[in-house]
Amino acid sequence: MPTRKVLNRAMHARSPILLQPDPYGVDRIPRPEKPGALHGEVWLTVQTIQAQQLIHGRNGSPDKPTIIGLVGFANRLRVIWQAARSDDPYADWWLVKVHDAIEITRAAIDRRQAELDRQLEQMTAMEVRVAASTRPYRIHLKFANPYAYRGAQLLAQYDRLVCSALTARHIGLLDGDAQVHQAFARKLRALFMIPQSYRFLKIDRESVHRQSGRSLEARQAMGEVPQAILNGQHRAPLTPRSVTLASGYAGHVNLHAGSAISDTDPNKNDDG
Repeated sequence: MPTRKVLNRAMHARSPILLQPDPYGVDRIPRPEKPGALHGEVWLTVQTIQAQQLIHGRNGSPDKPTIIGLVGFANRLRVIWQAARSDDPYADWWLVKVHDAIEITRAAIDRRQAELDRQLEQMTAMEVRVAASTRPYRIHLKFANPYAYRGAQLLAQYDRLVCSALTARHIGLLDGDAQVHQAFARKLRALFMIPQSYRFLKIDRESVHRQSGRSLEARQAMGEVPQAILNGQHRAPLTPRSVTLASGYAGHVNLHAGSAISDTDPNKNDDG
């Protein structure tokens, strides 16, 4: 009988198990720390001397002009990227120019690469392996904006095209005078030159609209910024920040003040 009373009291007790201290100490385990910052590495590997020369470019001399390479392209783009972050419409304009030139050059390289691939595949009774370097050149890239990396990707495509063209010429598919690498090297050099004509004058959209500050100097040096660029309607797909238009200018272009064009990175965690 006493045993039955003890069992009844235990059954009617309020959560007898939950009231007991945790024997495993689970409730005392500290919360884990958040993951640290992300770090990665980017390396560019090229097979040809022609592509390697376009990485660093060439210093000018009395006999030879300066050649802007990928590194010079990236360095100047960093200035433009920062100016676009500060709402410089000329910087936005130059990013559009760079983006368009990259797309045009990429399309041209892709077309020529496809032609060479078809020619090499159509060789009958011969299996052709495209030439590759026994000691490729490898360089660590650490750029401050995505268009510099797009330039590096384009250079890698050019490198592959040169390998294919030299292979095709070696086996007689191309004439000895067909200098494919020279024609496309000129296209890349022209692309890498685009940022060099930008001038950083510490202006923004409002000063250009009001024609104040150094906006007149900017117009004389770089031309009249297109209206679609100035009002924020036309921008490069990759930009460092959203643009908030001043209230007076927004009314001028029939936009609401404070309307922003979304950044490509919603967390605003872009480099540069």
